[in-house]
Amino acid sequence: MFADKVVLVTGGTGSFGHTFVPMTLARYNPKKIIIFSRDEMKQWEMAKNFQNDPRVRFFIGDVRDRDRLYRALDGVDYVVHAAATKIVPTAEYNPFECVKTNIDGAMNLIDACIDKKVKGVVALSTDKASSPINLYGATKLASDKLFVAGNHYAGGKGTRFSVVRYGNVMGSRGSVIPFFMSIKNKGVLPITDERMTRFMISLEQGVELVWHAFEDMVGGEIYVKKIPSMKVTDLARVIAPEAKQEIVGIRPGEKLHEQMISSEDSYFTYEYPEHFKILPQINNWDKDANRIKDGKKVSEGFVYASDNNIEWMSDKTLQAWIDANREKIGSI
Repeated sequence: MFADKVVLVTGGTGSFGHTFVPMTLARYNPKKIIIFSRDEMKQWEMAKNFQNDPRVRFFIGDVRDRDRLYRALDGVDYVVHAAATKIVPTAEYNPFECVKTNIDGAMNLIDACIDKKVKGVVALSTDKASSPINLYGATKLASDKLFVAGNHYAGGKGTRFSVVRYGNVMGSRGSVIPFFMSIKNKGVLPITDERMTRFMISLEQGVELVWHAFEDMVGGEIYVKKIPSMKVTDLARVIAPEAKQEIVGIRPGEKLHEQMISSEDSYFTYEYPEHFKILPQINNWDKDANRIKDGKKVSEGFVYASDNNIEWMSDKTLQAWIDANREKIGSI
């Protein structure tokens, strides 16, 4: 699919980009992967990993800057949109900045991709976009809607847009696993609520979901991977079995359980062996056989959340993952 093609990744110096780039280079041998981001130091550090690979290029820019996007997208075939303001408290205290990146940036990218005749775009979403209760989730829901509608906006120009949605990425910078590992020797781990659950997905699984979206999409689909859940108290016990767990209360904007498909989405959602697809409601695209393929409609009122999941991660599986990834946990 990407063989001899040019791929651009917005926000490409983040956790996703650090995994997507080497995996995609190894599997597809693209002509070029362009890392588009605004932090020159992160680009400098990431470039050290690809010093002898002419296929990897770096482009300083911000999705808020429409003109810079137009320049960066010259000759690009596919785009992965990973750029976002993601930290929930940061978004709550800086709402204008969150909107500029997550919503205005999405509109800029959609316009630029259509005008530059990009073939396909996959945008990364989040569980927080499903029934959002914080500004970050609300802006990502708006972003998802924009990318879905982008297929209608593109008309007959050929650019296709889809979205992938997943929850807590295991071991990524700022996530709970590296946080607990960094403080486990203190003997106390803060737990927001003993009932709290989270979905568990690896970065590699996230990359594979993006690959699948590019291969499968007609345009407007939201892909949700089937992944296991785990109670936060169990996660803490695996990481630090001797540590005391102290209940500190849910933080502003935080959910007790992650949700990726709401009951309202169930009317347009189809199930597949390894994922779900939420189909677009506009233009009757949710009834399009090319988009449905071999999917099975979920029941009305179906909700895919971390507390009602049928698949749960065992202590043994989590420990094996930590042991295999210990050196890179929290580093990207």
